[in-house]
Amino acid sequence: MLFEQGGAGRPILLLHGLMGSARTWGDHIDWLRGYGRVYTFDAAGHGRPAPEQLTTEAFVADLAEATAGIAEPMVLIGHSMGALHGWVFAAHHPDRVRALVVEDIAPDFRGRTARDWAAMIEAWPQPFPDADAVLDYFGPVAGRYFLNSFTLGPDGYRLHGSVATFRAISEEWGSREFWREWRSLRMPVLLLEGEHSITPPGQMREMARVHPDAEYVLVPDSGHLVHDDQPARYRQVVERFLRRV
Repeated sequence: MLFEQGGAGRPILLLHGLMGSARTWGDHIDWLRGYGRVYTFDAAGHGRPAPEQLTTEAFVADLAEATAGIAEPMVLIGHSMGALHGWVFAAHHPDRVRALVVEDIAPDFRGRTARDWAAMIEAWPQPFPDADAVLDYFGPVAGRYFLNSFTLGPDGYRLHGSVATFRAISEEWGSREFWREWRSLRMPVLLLEGEHSITPPGQMREMARVHPDAEYVLVPDSGHLVHDDQPARYRQVVERFLRRV
Protein backbone atom coordinates (compact mmCIF):
# COMPACT_ATOMS: atom_id res chain seq x y z
CA MET A 1 0.00 0.00 0.00
CA LEU A 2 1.45 3.33 -1.12
CA PHE A 3 1.19 6.55 0.91
CA GLU A 4 2.03 10.01 -0.38
CA GLN A 5 3.79 12.07 2.29
CA GLY A 6 4.24 15.45 0.61
CA GLY A 7 7.16 17.39 -0.81
CA ALA A 8 7.83 18.35 -4.41
CA GLY A 9 10.11 17.23 -7.19
CA ARG A 10 11.67 13.84 -7.84
CA PRO A 11 9.91 10.92 -6.14
CA ILE A 12 11.58 9.37 -3.08
CA LEU A 13 10.19 6.01 -1.99
CA LEU A 14 10.89 4.61 1.49
CA LEU A 15 10.83 0.81 1.90
CA HIS A 16 10.72 -0.72 5.39
CA GLY A 17 12.35 -3.86 6.73
CA LEU A 18 10.92 -7.24 7.67
CA MET A 19 8.14 -6.87 10.28
CA GLY A 20 8.25 -3.09 9.79
CA SER A 21 5.74 -0.70 8.27
CA ALA A 22 5.56 2.59 6.41
CA ARG A 23 5.24 4.34 9.78
CA THR A 24 8.77 3.34 10.85
CA TRP A 25 10.10 6.15 8.62
CA GLY A 26 8.15 8.85 10.48
CA ASP A 27 11.18 10.60 12.02
CA HIS A 28 12.80 11.13 8.61
CA ILE A 29 9.92 12.25 6.40
CA ASP A 30 10.09 15.96 7.25
CA TRP A 31 13.71 16.48 6.18
CA LEU A 32 13.36 14.18 3.18
CA ARG A 33 10.58 16.42 1.82
CA GLY A 34 13.30 18.98 1.15
CA TYR A 35 14.73 16.64 -1.52
CA GLY A 36 11.61 15.48 -3.36
CA ARG A 37 8.08 14.14 -3.16
CA VAL A 38 8.14 11.45 -0.48
CA TYR A 39 6.23 8.18 -0.57
CA THR A 40 6.09 5.36 1.96
CA PHE A 41 4.95 1.80 1.36
CA ASP A 42 3.56 -1.09 3.39
CA ALA A 43 4.92 -4.31 1.92
CA ALA A 44 2.55 -7.18 1.26
CA GLY A 45 2.13 -9.42 4.30
CA HIS A 46 2.62 -6.46 6.64
CA GLY A 47 -0.86 -5.38 7.65
CA ARG A 48 -2.33 -6.58 4.35
CA PRO A 49 -2.47 -9.92 2.52
CA ALA A 50 0.78 -11.58 1.51
CA PRO A 51 1.35 -12.73 -2.08
CA GLU A 52 0.47 -16.34 -2.83
CA GLN A 53 4.14 -17.13 -3.48
CA LEU A 54 6.43 -15.74 -0.77
CA THR A 55 9.33 -15.00 -3.10
CA THR A 56 11.31 -11.81 -3.48
CA GLU A 57 10.07 -11.58 -7.06
CA ALA A 58 6.44 -11.67 -5.88
CA PHE A 59 7.05 -8.81 -3.44
CA VAL A 60 8.85 -6.84 -6.15
CA ALA A 61 5.94 -7.38 -8.54
CA ASP A 62 3.57 -6.06 -5.86
CA LEU A 63 5.80 -3.02 -5.41
CA ALA A 64 5.93 -2.43 -9.17
CA GLU A 65 2.14 -2.53 -9.41
CA ALA A 66 1.67 -0.18 -6.45
CA THR A 67 4.08 2.42 -7.87
CA ALA A 68 2.98 2.19 -11.50
CA GLY A 69 1.46 5.67 -11.29
CA ILE A 70 4.81 7.29 -10.42
CA ALA A 71 6.04 8.33 -13.83
CA GLU A 72 9.45 9.80 -12.95
CA PRO A 73 12.40 7.59 -11.92
CA MET A 74 12.47 7.18 -8.14
CA VAL A 75 15.11 7.38 -5.47
CA LEU A 76 14.57 4.18 -3.46
CA ILE A 77 15.60 4.30 0.19
CA GLY A 78 15.34 0.90 1.83
CA HIS A 79 16.10 -0.72 5.15
CA SER A 80 16.96 -4.44 5.28
CA MET A 81 14.22 -6.33 3.41
CA GLY A 82 13.09 -3.06 1.84
CA ALA A 83 16.59 -2.39 0.53
CA LEU A 84 16.80 -5.90 -0.96
CA HIS A 85 13.40 -5.46 -2.61
CA GLY A 86 14.57 -2.04 -3.82
CA TRP A 87 17.64 -3.32 -5.63
CA VAL A 88 15.84 -6.33 -7.12
CA PHE A 89 13.13 -3.90 -8.30
CA ALA A 90 15.89 -1.74 -9.81
CA ALA A 91 17.39 -4.77 -11.55
CA HIS A 92 14.00 -5.59 -13.10
CA HIS A 93 13.01 -1.97 -13.82
CA PRO A 94 16.23 0.06 -14.21
CA ASP A 95 14.43 2.85 -16.05
CA ARG A 96 12.23 3.46 -13.00
CA VAL A 97 15.04 3.99 -10.48
CA ARG A 98 17.22 7.09 -10.26
CA ALA A 99 19.33 6.07 -7.24
CA LEU A 100 19.38 3.65 -4.29
CA VAL A 101 20.08 3.80 -0.57
CA VAL A 102 20.74 0.32 0.86
CA GLU A 103 20.70 0.01 4.66
CA ASP A 104 22.20 -3.04 6.38
CA ILE A 105 21.44 -5.93 4.05
CA ALA A 106 23.63 -8.11 1.83
CA PRO A 107 23.11 -10.40 -1.18
CA ASP A 108 24.03 -13.79 0.31
CA PHE A 109 22.62 -15.27 3.52
CA ARG A 110 22.69 -18.85 2.26
CA GLY A 111 22.89 -21.54 4.92
CA ARG A 112 21.18 -19.46 7.58
CA THR A 113 17.84 -20.51 9.03
CA ALA A 114 15.07 -18.44 10.62
CA ARG A 115 13.86 -21.31 12.81
CA ASP A 116 15.21 -19.99 16.12
CA TRP A 117 14.31 -16.41 15.22
CA ALA A 118 10.70 -17.40 14.47
CA ALA A 119 10.48 -19.37 17.73
CA MET A 120 11.61 -16.28 19.62
CA ILE A 121 8.89 -14.18 17.98
CA GLU A 122 6.24 -16.76 18.77
CA ALA A 123 7.29 -16.54 22.43
CA TRP A 124 6.67 -12.78 22.64
CA PRO A 125 4.03 -12.01 25.32
CA GLN A 126 1.33 -10.80 22.94
CA PRO A 127 -0.74 -8.79 23.19
CA PHE A 128 1.37 -6.09 24.80
CA PRO A 129 -1.16 -4.17 26.91
CA ASP A 130 0.19 -0.68 26.20
CA ALA A 131 3.03 1.29 24.65
CA ASP A 132 5.10 1.19 27.81
CA ALA A 133 5.00 -2.62 27.78
CA VAL A 134 6.39 -2.64 24.22
CA LEU A 135 9.19 -0.23 25.13
CA ASP A 136 10.03 -2.14 28.30
CA TYR A 137 10.26 -5.44 26.42
CA PHE A 138 12.23 -4.33 23.34
CA GLY A 139 14.06 -1.23 24.58
CA PRO A 140 13.76 2.35 23.31
CA VAL A 141 14.99 1.89 19.72
CA ALA A 142 13.44 -1.44 18.72
CA GLY A 143 10.42 -0.61 20.90
CA ARG A 144 9.64 2.51 18.87
CA TYR A 145 10.13 0.50 15.70
CA PHE A 146 7.55 -2.08 16.78
CA LEU A 147 5.13 0.53 18.14
CA ASN A 148 5.12 1.92 14.61
CA SER A 149 4.55 -1.55 13.15
CA PHE A 150 2.24 -3.48 15.44
CA THR A 151 -1.53 -3.34 15.20
CA LEU A 152 -3.26 -1.70 18.17
CA GLY A 153 -6.52 -3.42 19.12
CA PRO A 154 -8.85 -3.39 22.13
CA ASP A 155 -6.54 -5.73 24.05
CA GLY A 156 -3.24 -4.05 23.13
CA TYR A 157 -0.45 -4.31 20.57
CA ARG A 158 0.01 -7.36 18.33
CA LEU A 159 2.08 -8.35 15.30
CA HIS A 160 0.64 -6.97 12.08
CA GLY A 161 1.33 -10.15 10.13
CA SER A 162 1.82 -13.89 10.40
CA VAL A 163 4.97 -15.32 11.98
CA ALA A 164 4.82 -18.05 9.32
CA THR A 165 4.88 -15.38 6.60
CA PHE A 166 7.78 -13.51 8.17
CA ARG A 167 9.70 -16.76 8.63
CA ALA A 168 9.10 -17.82 5.01
CA ILE A 169 10.35 -14.46 3.74
CA SER A 170 13.59 -14.74 5.68
CA GLU A 171 14.01 -18.46 4.99
CA GLU A 172 14.12 -17.68 1.26
CA TRP A 173 17.23 -15.59 1.90
CA GLY A 174 18.87 -18.67 3.42
CA SER A 175 18.40 -20.65 0.22
CA ARG A 176 19.52 -18.28 -2.54
CA GLU A 177 21.64 -15.22 -3.28
CA PHE A 178 21.07 -11.94 -5.10
CA TRP A 179 24.52 -11.05 -6.49
CA ARG A 180 23.38 -11.28 -10.11
CA GLU A 181 20.71 -8.63 -9.54
CA TRP A 182 23.18 -6.47 -7.65
CA ARG A 183 25.88 -6.66 -10.30
CA SER A 184 23.40 -5.60 -13.00
CA LEU A 185 22.84 -2.17 -11.40
CA ARG A 186 24.36 1.01 -12.80
CA MET A 187 22.52 3.82 -10.95
CA PRO A 188 24.24 5.62 -8.02
CA VAL A 189 24.08 3.72 -4.73
CA LEU A 190 24.72 4.55 -1.08
CA LEU A 191 25.48 1.54 1.14
CA LEU A 192 25.04 1.97 4.90
CA GLU A 193 26.19 -0.75 7.27
CA GLY A 194 25.77 -0.69 11.04
CA GLU A 195 28.84 -1.36 13.16
CA HIS A 196 26.88 -4.20 14.76
CA SER A 197 25.37 -5.41 11.49
CA ILE A 198 23.34 -8.55 10.82
CA THR A 199 25.05 -8.92 7.44
CA PRO A 200 27.76 -11.49 6.70
CA PRO A 201 31.17 -9.83 7.22
CA GLY A 202 32.62 -8.03 4.21
CA GLN A 203 29.66 -8.40 1.86
CA MET A 204 28.55 -4.78 1.88
CA ARG A 205 32.11 -3.61 1.19
CA GLU A 206 32.23 -6.10 -1.69
CA MET A 207 28.93 -4.70 -2.99
CA ALA A 208 30.61 -1.30 -3.23
CA ARG A 209 33.74 -2.72 -4.83
CA VAL A 210 31.88 -4.40 -7.72
CA HIS A 211 29.49 -1.50 -8.40
CA PRO A 212 30.54 1.30 -10.79
CA ASP A 213 29.03 4.12 -8.69
CA ALA A 214 28.66 3.08 -5.05
CA GLU A 215 29.62 4.73 -1.77
CA TYR A 216 30.05 2.55 1.33
CA VAL A 217 29.65 3.99 4.84
CA LEU A 218 30.12 2.08 8.10
CA VAL A 219 28.07 3.77 10.84
CA PRO A 220 29.70 3.46 14.30
CA ASP A 221 27.61 2.62 17.39
CA SER A 222 24.76 1.36 15.25
CA GLY A 223 22.95 -1.93 15.02
CA HIS A 224 20.65 -3.14 12.27
CA LEU A 225 18.30 -0.15 12.63
CA VAL A 226 20.85 2.38 11.46
CA HIS A 227 18.31 5.14 10.75
CA ASP A 228 16.92 4.80 14.30
CA ASP A 229 20.16 4.06 16.19
CA GLN A 230 22.09 6.99 14.66
CA PRO A 231 19.48 9.30 13.08
CA ALA A 232 21.72 12.37 12.87
CA ARG A 233 24.55 10.51 11.15
CA TYR A 234 22.04 8.74 8.88
CA ARG A 235 20.55 12.07 7.84
CA GLN A 236 23.97 13.62 7.22
CA VAL A 237 25.11 10.83 4.93
CA VAL A 238 21.81 10.44 3.06
CA GLU A 239 21.45 14.20 2.53
CA ARG A 240 24.95 14.35 1.05
CA PHE A 241 24.04 11.51 -1.32
CA LEU A 242 20.71 13.09 -2.33
CA ARG A 243 22.44 16.38 -3.13
CA ARG A 244 24.81 14.49 -5.43
CA VAL A 245 22.16 12.52 -7.33
